[in-house]
Amino acid sequence: MTETTYASFTQWYCEGHLASYIRTMKSPGGILNLIEAAQPAGDMSDPAVPDLTLYQDLLGGCRVSGNMGGGHFDVMSERGGLFLAAPNFANRVMVDASHQLRSLSFPLAHWQKILDEASDGQLSMERLRLHEGSFHSLAIQSSLRKLWALSNEEGVPSRLLAQAAGCEILAELCRLSGEPCAPKKGGLAPWAKRRCLELMRARFSEDIGLDELAAEVQLSTFHFARMFKQSVGVPPRVYLTQLRVEKASELLELTDLSVTEIAQEVGYSSNQVLARVFTKYRHMSPTDYRRAVRDT
Repeated sequence: MTETTYASFTQWYCEGHLASYIRTMKSPGGILNLIEAAQPAGDMSDPAVPDLTLYQDLLGGCRVSGNMGGGHFDVMSERGGLFLAAPNFANRVMVDASHQLRSLSFPLAHWQKILDEASDGQLSMERLRLHEGSFHSLAIQSSLRKLWALSNEEGVPSRLLAQAAGCEILAELCRLSGEPCAPKKGGLAPWAKRRCLELMRARFSEDIGLDELAAEVQLSTFHFARMFKQSVGVPPRVYLTQLRVEKASELLELTDLSVTEIAQEVGYSSNQVLARVFTKYRHMSPTDYRRAVRDT
């Protein structure tokens, strides 16, 4: 019998024997794929897929054994503990109790190019194999928390959010693997900062990517976000959100467009998403803001 070949970790998860255990899935355009699942004890093995996959055990307390590409392990998982599965490797994993986990998969087609830019072609995803079994990283755990929280806020992670979070996590995986990428020093050149801000103001309603902004100023995606933050004071994702909130505020004040129409105008998928983001930045709902500025 011929074994099914899967184009991605997400395709396997959604079509394989664990599909019914998925609780949440977020996939922003093949950049990062996020899945949360509640699974029973038993065989949790995966076929070989062209993705580097990071798992986080949300509860801990399970005995986990197998091989995810870095050698055989047999460990007791801890709450928040991480496991890393190598790409193009058929994992063999057994878990002795029901468990909850989050997975974050990096498609090779997208991320190997970014690693090449960061390391002059010296790093490969296959070399990012960590400990045999579980490991901890406060930096990665923090990035994962923020990524999930912001994904819930946005509905579907924006390309800016997905690429920036992926670069943060990959940089830490490189460091832990003994293959650190030397950071670029300093911020953006004045012309590069000016060009980026002009582009973001012109395209604030689009799902613009970190790679597009980096290419515009001839920098690697891997280093661009840190250099942008050093020059502007906030990450590109935050700056784009600020532009959207400012435009939404203007439309609420000066037009009779509905909140749903304004959400679409500024680049959000629904009025609920706009309401969550707007309330976070303006400390009131779009409707309350419109009422307040017009009463004034």
